[in-house]
Amino acid sequence: MKCPFCSNLDNRVIDSRLSKDGNIIRRRRECLDCKERFTTYERVEEVLPSVVKKDGRREPFDRTKIFNGIKRACEKRPVSINAIENVVDEIEREFQDSGEKEIKCSDIGERVMRALHDLDAVAYVRFASVYRQFKDVSDFMVEVRELLGGQKETKKE
Repeated sequence: MKCPFCSNLDNRVIDSRLSKDGNIIRRRRECLDCKERFTTYERVEEVLPSVVKKDGRREPFDRTKIFNGIKRACEKRPVSINAIENVVDEIEREFQDSGEKEIKCSDIGERVMRALHDLDAVAYVRFASVYRQFKDVSDFMVEVRELLGGQKETKKE
């Protein structure tokens, strides 16, 4: 690791700590030349699939886009940031574990819809209205009726 102060490559690790979620290691280092201390962070480099957009473009998988979409759908709803993070972690892990090199953006959208359906009905309808590009109120009402029909079935069980 190159010292940010003098660019020397010789240093020693003074302290290592694991992050709360166990995904990152924080290391305090001391340069053996200038004696300055600095912090580095290590994380496993995960290979995530590329996302194929509707127009055929490919871009890297970006969990922040999923997080922001879910967060927007859950605005002013009783859904915690931790719950949203857990959903995003689960979706990311699912696509990573799939082993696929490429995934369609529609697969991501449908997976987010399933997660929101279980998390919060209002957030689900909000996301669906944007994702499915409702043209008018009747499209919205069809989605709400389907949602209410599913809830009545689960309440009877």
